[in-house]
Amino acid sequence: MLIRRPLQIPSSEITTPLVYAERRDFMRLLAAGIGTASLGISPSAEALDAPGNSLGKLISSPFSTHDDKPTPLKSMTSYGNFYEFGPDKDSPGKNAHRLRTRPWSVTVDGEVKAAKTFAIEDILSWAPLEERIYRMRCVEGWSAVVPWVGFPFSELLKRVEITGNAKFVEFWSLADPEQMPYVRIPLLDWPYVEALRLDEARHPLSLLAVGMYGEVMPKQNGAPLRLVVPWKYGFKGAKSIVRIRFVEKQPQTAWMKAGPDEYGFYSNVNPDVPHKRWSQATERRLGEFLKRKTLPFNGYAEQVASLYAGMDLRKNF
Repeated sequence: MLIRRPLQIPSSEITTPLVYAERRDFMRLLAAGIGTASLGISPSAEALDAPGNSLGKLISSPFSTHDDKPTPLKSMTSYGNFYEFGPDKDSPGKNAHRLRTRPWSVTVDGEVKAAKTFAIEDILSWAPLEERIYRMRCVEGWSAVVPWVGFPFSELLKRVEITGNAKFVEFWSLADPEQMPYVRIPLLDWPYVEALRLDEARHPLSLLAVGMYGEVMPKQNGAPLRLVVPWKYGFKGAKSIVRIRFVEKQPQTAWMKAGPDEYGFYSNVNPDVPHKRWSQATERRLGEFLKRKTLPFNGYAEQVASLYAGMDLRKNF
């Protein structure tokens, strides 16, 4: 059997036209004199498969899928999206070594009785860390099965007092042009902001992740803290979070601003709702050749469908 590696998949099949346009913008910037040297991109990168620091003994979570083989770690650390480090699938693995994850703090504000700032070391001590093997689905047509390590979002709610006005939660990623050279280019409206409805964030499947595969989170995957919402498309998982903000009104997220007719607020995996330019009915796992049928809510319908009872999931995409 012919096995094609992920990077052999034609880019026209896995990269959105929006990203192609962004690359053209980037080339125009280069023509204007903004070269890679001025962006500070190193031509070399850390070994993608170098062993990370172990997170020690972990709790095996009952929320894990038991029907899927995890995607190889190397595939997950060498292929993905993190636009602050570049628009290509291999950009994060090449450029994220620049990210400094210590010191690191996360501010929680907005509709809370008192704003608080937590050091990442304090966050790591909040609860016993769980390993959750989740199916993940990206809008471009690829998918993976990842052993994430973290704790439920509800652990945060134990440490802040939200007001009765809080209906949504924003997650703000770091946007530092010194560490993240592509923040200097308007690929998106920086900083990257994603958001959930409060009841979605409170759902026990919603995870604040600090690691994967039993190790500290790789920088290219969103170190030191990222969001994981397994029933939604992968871009909902904000990486390198520095701010969590509770708000009353539904916010505009980064991808909603970039393409409101293509990227809705809810972004639930729905194979019956095609993307503007391609079908979402099938997917290809990283490291596999054959496609498989995409499952509603990424296979988590039994757990989360009730959150959207009575909603038109074609309109509220």
